[in-house]
Amino acid sequence: MTTAIDIISRALKDIGALEAGETPTPDAATDALDMLNDLLDQWSNEDQIVFNFTEIIFPIVQGQTQYTIGPNPSTANFIGASFTGSISGNILTVTGINSGAVAQGQTLSGTGIASGTKITQFLTGAGGNINEQGTYQLNNYQSVSSTTITAYYQKPLSINSAFVRINTTSNGQPILNGGLDYPVSVLSLQEYELIGLKTLNGPWPKALYFNPGEDSGNLFVWPNPSQGEMHLFADTVFSRYETITAPVVLPQGYSMALRWCLAERLMPMYGKASQTQISMIMKFAAQAKATLKRTNMGPQQVAQYADALLVGRAKDAGWILSGGFLR
Repeated sequence: MTTAIDIISRALKDIGALEAGETPTPDAATDALDMLNDLLDQWSNEDQIVFNFTEIIFPIVQGQTQYTIGPNPSTANFIGASFTGSISGNILTVTGINSGAVAQGQTLSGTGIASGTKITQFLTGAGGNINEQGTYQLNNYQSVSSTTITAYYQKPLSINSAFVRINTTSNGQPILNGGLDYPVSVLSLQEYELIGLKTLNGPWPKALYFNPGEDSGNLFVWPNPSQGEMHLFADTVFSRYETITAPVVLPQGYSMALRWCLAERLMPMYGKASQTQISMIMKFAAQAKATLKRTNMGPQQVAQYADALLVGRAKDAGWILSGGFLR
């Protein structure tokens, strides 16, 4: 498996700072790792470099209109989970859930857990609910005895879209497996400010506003909900590598792009590249990024739900917000 030091070594060889068979000094490796992480941070802001969406899932708390997304489980209204679990290899086994919901894409923290450990895949833990006990696959290997684990989502740069899932029941029995999904409008600050009664009670959220902070963001939902399971979709933020031995877990083509783009960034630091090398490295870096962008480019959206769906005019249970009168 490719690691961060593999990317760093190849980039340094490309610019002539290392010979074949040589390894970077600890100081050189640290400097290059810092540059690699800065590069990944920049890539997180480039839409077509980001290869997938993170789905942030959490249960609605009745009467709660504000939530926190980010690595601060001590904050109020935190979106994440606290549970009892153990890790063997790259398999997490959840044996008891204390609060919240366990979901794919969450980062784990707890005694003995390696920094940057994430849930990458549902195994037996994937069932009818998002917070079931069972097993989940992780992005790295380790051994952790049963302990209390906190799971949280990295703060997204923005929320792209959202829907709320409502479990429909009759006499305590589900009518539809999984419930019904209703779209939720993502508002700008100016649109959110125009809502006159932000504490209006309703069956479930019809709109949301996300205010990103430095490491955590605040999510506001409207109206004041009584039920539901929120599903938010945001561009995935690239993970920083904590050590030079951290594995590079990315789709095909990203290792090559990281190699050439890192070489391009390291050239001024070393100044050993000739004009021919500089031209070649810049060409390969641009070509690698362009290839990723072509792969990630999606078709242009030509149709979407009408705004009427989001303000209670459609034939859904949102009529309760207006008392059932036509407007």
